[in-house]
Amino acid sequence: FAGYISQVLKNYTDHACDGEYVSLRCPHRTTISIQSSFYGRIVPSHQMCPSRYPHSYATLIKEDVACSAGTSLQKMLDECQDRRSCQFLVNSRLFGADPCPGTGKYLIVWYKCRPNEYKSKVACEDDKLRLSCKKSMVIAIYSAVFGRTQGGSLECPYQNLGMPMIECQSATALQLMIKRCHGKRSCSIYASTYEFGDPCYPGIQKHLNVIYTCDNSPFLLPVDETQPPALNSSMEPVGVSTEMALLSNILAAYAFIT
Repeated sequence: FAGYISQVLKNYTDHACDGEYVSLRCPHRTTISIQSSFYGRIVPSHQMCPSRYPHSYATLIKEDVACSAGTSLQKMLDECQDRRSCQFLVNSRLFGADPCPGTGKYLIVWYKCRPNEYKSKVACEDDKLRLSCKKSMVIAIYSAVFGRTQGGSLECPYQNLGMPMIECQSATALQLMIKRCHGKRSCSIYASTYEFGDPCYPGIQKHLNVIYTCDNSPFLLPVDETQPPALNSSMEPVGVSTEMALLSNILAAYAFIT
C-alpha cells in the first residue's frame, strides 16, 4: 500500500516524438487525470527528438522552434482522461492543422493518478476544514491547494475589490495536510495564512481545497513516532508498526522532495 500511495501522490510526465507511441498508465483503483499537455517544438532537434530526415535534407529547411498546437490539452483529455491506461501513435494529424509543417514535433504530457472514489472539501480563508472517515477507515490525502486558482471556488466566491484574478498557491499545502491528517480517522485545520503562509499578494482572498479518500488499509493507521521500529536478527521489519513507520517515512520524504 505504501507503493500505491506514493504512486497516487506522484506527478507523472511522459513524452513521445512524431511516429512513436505515447503510453499513460495508472495503478489499480486509480484513473488518469491530465494536468497539462504540449505538442509542437520549442527546443532544437539535437536536444530532443532528432529529425528523421537525412541531415542533408534537414539543412534545406529551417526548423521551427517556436510552434505549438493549441488543441493538445483537449486531445489528451479526450483520449485519456478518467481511464486507467491509454496509448496512441503521435502525429500532427491528431491535433488538427499542422502548427509547423516540415518540422519534427513531440508530445509531452503531465498527469496524475486519481483514486476512483474520492471526496473533496473546501474551506474559505480563516474557516476550519474538517475531514472524517467512518469507523475502521482512515484518511488518505490525495491533493491539497491553499491560495487562489483561476477557476476560483463556488463555495468561496471571489469578491472583486479592484484586485485582478490571478493564481497563487502555497508550495507546502500538500505536505502540511499529509502531516496533519494522513492516516487519521478525523482531523481539522484552519484555512489560514498562519497555517499555510500567504502565497498571494495582500488583499487576495484564498481558500483551501483538499481531495482525499477513506481507506480501511491497516498500513494507514497512525504511527507512534516515539517508538523505534523493531528489527529481528535479519534486520527485517517486525509487525505492522514498522510497516506504518515505513509508509510515514516514504510520505515525508516525498513531500519534502516536492
